[in-house]
Order: sequence, then structure tokens, then C-alpha cells
Amino acid sequence: MFNRTKAREFTAFTAIAVAGLTVAAVLTGPAAQAAPAAPKFLSAAELPPHASSDWIAGKVTDGVPDELRLCLDDVFPGYDSRYRDFRTDLDTNARQLTIVTGTAAKAKALADRMNKEIQACAERIETDPEIEATYKGYGSLPVEEGARVHGLHTEATWGATDVRLLSVGRDDKTVTVVEWAQMGDFGDAPVAAFKKTTTTAVNKLY
Repeated sequence: MFNRTKAREFTAFTAIAVAGLTVAAVLTGPAAQAAPAAPKFLSAAELPPHASSDWIAGKVTDGVPDELRLCLDDVFPGYDSRYRDFRTDLDTNARQLTIVTGTAAKAKALADRMNKEIQACAERIETDPEIEATYKGYGSLPVEEGARVHGLHTEATWGATDVRLLSVGRDDKTVTVVEWAQMGDFGDAPVAAFKKTTTTAVNKLY
């Protein structure tokens, strides 16, 4: 009788232990695993080199930088976004915006719309009679699901002249926008270096 009692106790203990292990396995399975890491941002060293100043990187911040609203303001409602600003000691500045959508299809649609909005931006800017704007396309880049590079030059009647390089890239369900800007015209824009920066930005998303 003693041995049977011990055997029953051992069997019950074993059943409880197995059940405990099963619950633990469920809790530590795919559904309980940590969410995917947030997309990584560019570092200051990954921006186009400046001839006389180092880049300084700001903190990653929720929201949208005001500078990108010039061409993309109508795109942002409904999306959560994060960005990082960069600056030099002179007039050159830059920024990167990252948006994680729900699906790859939504990300593709967003990237396509952003590219169209940037391509049409010069025409919209010229509704201001005091500003002349010119768009230049610099083609696509073969990185992840693709990236496209744009140029925008504006000149005001009071003498201000500025050039911007913008790119839109995508990796799965994440879209990133990179912008570089300074005083000058297209001849002052570091297109090759900016394409390298864009490729790095898309590769760092995941």
C-alpha cells in the first residue's frame, strides 16, 4: 500500500510538472515574444561629408519635421512617425523620417504617393509668385524594396536660393524619407554621396 501511494503521488507530481512546462512553453512562444525592434536611424557619420564641418545628430523624436511638410504635408495624417534631425555648424542640414505601416502593401502605397508628391512639389511651390522652383529626378536605387532620389531647387525674388535632395525608400512595411538641404543650387548637391546615405538608411530599417 505504501508503494502504491508513493507511485500515485509521483504520477500526480509528474503530471503537474508537465502541465507547468506546457504552460511555460505557451507563454514563451511566438505570441509572447518581444515585438520586432524599431527601425534604426542614420548616424551623423553616415551623412554626405561636409567640407568644413562635422555633422551633429539630434535625438530620435516622435512626429514629423516641419521641413518635410513643404512637399509632403498632405501625406502624414493617419500615420505614426519618428524622425531625427542633423545639422552642421554652417547652413547645411538634414533629417530622416521613418514610418512603420501595417503591411507591405500599405508601405508601397505610401512610398508611391510620397514620390509623386515630391515630383509635383516644385509646381505647387511656384503658386507663390515670389519663388521659382525646379525639380530634378536622380533615379532609383536597388536597395531592399527600392528607393528613389529627388532634387529640388528654389530661388526667391529677394535673393535666397536653396537646394534639397530627398529620397524615399522602403523595406517591407517600413518607409523612410531622407532630406539634405543647404544654400545653393543643383551644382552644390552631393548626389553620389546622398545616394550612398539613402542606401544605408534603407538597409538599416531592419
